[in-house]
Amino acid sequence: MLNRQRNYKIKFEELIKENKQELLKDKQALEIIERRIEKRHEFSTTELGR
Repeated sequence: MLNRQRNYKIKFEELIKENKQELLKDKQALEIIERRIEKRHEFSTTELGR
């Protein structure tokens, strides 16, 4: 019984670790998208000013 609980705990902790890694990747992807949007916005406002 203890071995089964231990295996479950290890698998659960691995899932948590994987989730954290995926969330970090998602966060980085969102930051890249935000920078691209900001650049486009800056470009379009400078073009309008001409």
